[in-house]
Amino acid sequence: MLVEGFDEILLAISAGNNPHTILSAPELVSRQIDFSSAENITVNRAVFEKISYRDNPDGWLGVFPTPKRTLNDLQLSSTPLIIVTESVEKPGNLGAILRTADAAHVNALIVSDPRTDIYNPNVVRASRGTLFTVPTIESSNEDTLAFLRKNGIKILAATPQAVSIYTDQNLRGPLAVVVGTEDEGLTDFWMNQADIQVKIPMLGKVNSLNVSIATALIVYEAVRQRG
Repeated sequence: MLVEGFDEILLAISAGNNPHTILSAPELVSRQIDFSSAENITVNRAVFEKISYRDNPDGWLGVFPTPKRTLNDLQLSSTPLIIVTESVEKPGNLGAILRTADAAHVNALIVSDPRTDIYNPNVVRASRGTLFTVPTIESSNEDTLAFLRKNGIKILAATPQAVSIYTDQNLRGPLAVVVGTEDEGLTDFWMNQADIQVKIPMLGKVNSLNVSIATALIVYEAVRQRG
């Protein structure tokens, strides 16, 4: 996987990931660090800008082995708070959800029935490196459900069709906030399994928010209730 950006590379390393290769452009870098344990390749500005995924690159890019994690690797708190995304396909949305997950200190993000690679460079970029601070797992719907049931974690489904508003529910116990895509929402698989269905009040002409915004609202309500 490619990890671009000085801060993102340091977060990846601090999470136990060791780079195979580090590419840098001396004309762009403003901060230095010793990456002598990896192969180091120096390129000029023009070459780096060709391989960069950013509009204003900082001159650092790392090639890392792709982590291999499963649901069994997750370590849960006594009152876990988990985010489950079903079939979210835009790397930018997944990255934004990871930033919320990091800020709210959730136990994990489970990417269920994924439509995008969680190690896509654009996910790394959009997450500002929080992909490496939040335990993130790819899984099937069925395996995710079995994991949640086994650990006694209630399932909260966010849907515009719900009757209850998310602030009216008790979110203090073990909880998985499950969200789907803006276009399709959650499938019947999760709607039928949900212990709680909630909606976010929509007072305008459209009936849904961006999935990352909806996730942030509900997760932070859980954080607020937990004090």
